[in-house]
Amino acid sequence: MGIKKKTWLNNNLFQSISRVVFGVAVWCLLELLWNQGDLWWTSLSYTQSPNNLTILQLTKLSGYSTVTAAIVAINGIFAESIFVLGVNKKQFSLLILTGTLGIILLHLGGFYLYKQPLINDLSKEINVGIIQGNIPNTIKLYASGWRKAIEGYTNGYEKLSNQKVDLIITPETALPFDVEYIIKNSSFYSAILKQKVPVILGAFGSEKRSYTNSLFMMTETGNILSRFDKVKLVPLGEYIPFEDILGKIINRLSPLDSRLIAGTSDQIFETPFGQAITGICYESAFSEHFRRQANAGGQFIITASNNAHYSEIMPAQHHAQDVIRAIETDRWMARATNTGYSAIVNPKGDTLWISEMNTYQLHQGTIYPRNSQTLYVKWGDWLTIILTILSGILWIIDN
Repeated sequence: MGIKKKTWLNNNLFQSISRVVFGVAVWCLLELLWNQGDLWWTSLSYTQSPNNLTILQLTKLSGYSTVTAAIVAINGIFAESIFVLGVNKKQFSLLILTGTLGIILLHLGGFYLYKQPLINDLSKEINVGIIQGNIPNTIKLYASGWRKAIEGYTNGYEKLSNQKVDLIITPETALPFDVEYIIKNSSFYSAILKQKVPVILGAFGSEKRSYTNSLFMMTETGNILSRFDKVKLVPLGEYIPFEDILGKIINRLSPLDSRLIAGTSDQIFETPFGQAITGICYESAFSEHFRRQANAGGQFIITASNNAHYSEIMPAQHHAQDVIRAIETDRWMARATNTGYSAIVNPKGDTLWISEMNTYQLHQGTIYPRNSQTLYVKWGDWLTIILTILSGILWIIDN
């Protein structure tokens, strides 16, 4: 056994590369499996967002796992070089060279993708208005918060309408009422009928004696053109997992008195400007949620979030996730949040505007519909599948 171990350490570069491939496959596979559950939030790839836009362009190939694989592979190669340091100088040099070239080539590839011209159809530009209402969670679901929300969003809608925007976007549950109540009783709905500018409104919908966390596409006439119900609900915050068992033990963290139910994963959100890819808050972490909608014809991304529960760290993470979603799908994105960060992001991941935290803000910006399809949109996370198969083959060869 000692001779075998010595040979493995000293002479077998193939063994080192095999271990790296196996490690990359395991890491990517674990992230993929974690992503299938409801408690997914972060990936190793998010360490590069939103600042390393060069390497993030690789997510167009196979989603966030492309960047995760690159990070694990490079670090794995350098780790392998440490094992042979002072034992096998040739193998050490080859591994260091391989890792260094890998870093250079990965960034060159990303830089090439980043520098490709961003061609927009100027005849289809959408002048969007974003309202960041800044309603603290401490008052959001109480009378004082309701009054502040109705006043702030109504005034913001009227001001943006007067600036001749094409579409106004509000955050998640901007008006924390059932949409039918809003239509019958609110000054916000009266403003829609008067100003006649389409709006994406965050509110609650009714479904099977429960509520949904929804976005409603209201046309200039006040009609609801389409509706999107949040698919990925926050565990314990918006629903209780295994409620029949745990519901008797756990008090839900959400202040809502009624249960929220999830929307279906096959929803299509139509707007007067084309089909939108839609995500509500927590859904920004789930790349497949956006990929499916892009593959089904979504032309631009609208995300709406609350984010009032957290310090600046979580909204920054949330923005980093949305940057990757825009790059993966090659789509323009408009983000509307309650307390920040609201933003406009282009398909390369450039943040063209980002709001301040915990301030009431109105913003007017431009996004464009697109019909392109990245490899990721077409084929999903094919890289993890290939890496898993390859690592299995290498394991068979080694044994």
